[in-house]
Amino acid sequence: MMANLSMSQEHPFVFHLVQATLWDQTIASEGTYYPPTYEVDGFTHGTSNPQKLLNVANHFYPDVPGDWYCLRMTVESLKASGVETVYEGTAPVGDIQPDFEGAGDELFPHIKGGLKPAAVVGTHEVIRGDKGTFLSIKDITD
Repeated sequence: MMANLSMSQEHPFVFHLVQATLWDQTIASEGTYYPPTYEVDGFTHGTSNPQKLLNVANHFYPDVPGDWYCLRMTVESLKASGVETVYEGTAPVGDIQPDFEGAGDELFPHIKGGLKPAAVVGTHEVIRGDKGTFLSIKDITD
């Protein structure tokens, strides 16, 4: 429990990278978003340290085409939407192992459910290069 408290105090937000088309569909349907690997992983992955976001994106998602968003939430906004957030060690995303630089340096927020639009306190544009490289996240990494 101490790890949860210290991580949430050090980094106040929980970020989730999402394909824009999937999030836009969730908004249009007023539904709940579950990532494509939710069934395998058993939770929705998150990152609290903004300095880790591009490493995470470029490790797990460089081959997934299209536009992306970075959703900004808090543990409290997630809880108010009906889901708990637990800070744990890194875990695979689907069948991709979490062996990126800095993966073992800190705990990551694992969201124990899907994401409702009401939990999101900010949506940020993700900038990608021609070959799918994640370059920056507007107002977070730039």
